[in-house]
Amino acid sequence: MSTVSRRAQLTPRELTRVGDRLSFVYLERCTIHRDANAITAEDAEGVRHIPSATIGTLLLGPGTRITHQAMSVLGETGASVAWVGEHGVRYYASGRALTRSSALAEAQATAWANVRTRLDVARAMYRLRFPTEDPAGLTRRQLLGAEGARLKECYRRESARTGVPWKGRHYTPGDFASGDTVNQAITAAAQCMYGITHAIVTALGCSPALGFIHSGHELSFVLDIADLYKTDVGIPIAFDIAAENDEDPGPRTRRALRDHIARTGLLDRCVNDIKILLLPPGTETTSDVDHVTLQTDGGHHIAAGRNHDPDPNYDLGPDSAPGGQW
Repeated sequence: MSTVSRRAQLTPRELTRVGDRLSFVYLERCTIHRDANAITAEDAEGVRHIPSATIGTLLLGPGTRITHQAMSVLGETGASVAWVGEHGVRYYASGRALTRSSALAEAQATAWANVRTRLDVARAMYRLRFPTEDPAGLTRRQLLGAEGARLKECYRRESARTGVPWKGRHYTPGDFASGDTVNQAITAAAQCMYGITHAIVTALGCSPALGFIHSGHELSFVLDIADLYKTDVGIPIAFDIAAENDEDPGPRTRRALRDHIARTGLLDRCVNDIKILLLPPGTETTSDVDHVTLQTDGGHHIAAGRNHDPDPNYDLGPDSAPGGQW
């Protein structure tokens, strides 16, 4: 029997390396089943076979149905599954994280649980957004004020660059059409970035709820990370879309953002930024190895899979060890 964290029978030697897999496969309006070690996608045009071990992430779009057997083989081969909106522009839910390591989740929880380190991460986030600024020594109130000033400056700069009039940020929750074209485009860009960063945060095994700037919401950390790309990605693209014409700013913004992400490698940048924010410099994370330890005194970790009873006359053997076989 495997440990709780260990995936089924296949070994890393038998699996396709992550770097050699397709980054994602998007399916919509079909039924997904299993045929041996492949998944099948069936629609009105027929059946397509996709080797499951070549998939990094399977994106399930509108109109998809997936069987238990298909999910089973995807889990065995280490693929991740996410339920998304049309063409993958929104993120709704996912299966297990892509990583097997708890390093990022533990680092996030440790930094979040201490008031001082939580502020340190908030300052580091500000530094990533505005590299020419030095937030050292700024209080939270000062950070928020400085961020607000830089945001207003960004709106004015993009308005001057594109010639799109700017009358202020206006958004009514639940009423997307109430804003003007540029406000609709900004809202669409923000929603798209929330979905993208949500997918990345969960794929890395982090908690979407433990934010360092935002607080009190199940997606606080997602909002934190999405804001890192507001002034240099989301807002400029929104103004570009508004400058073209007034028709369908939402879909056009999402498509433009999708193309920008693919062209610039924004997903890799987001992953690296999260690691920079949460992990000490030089820390290596192992995401593809099942490594379970037991916590002991003094912050030390000891081997799992064995019995640690100090009494030599009372040994239940390795099969009784926590974290190992029962």
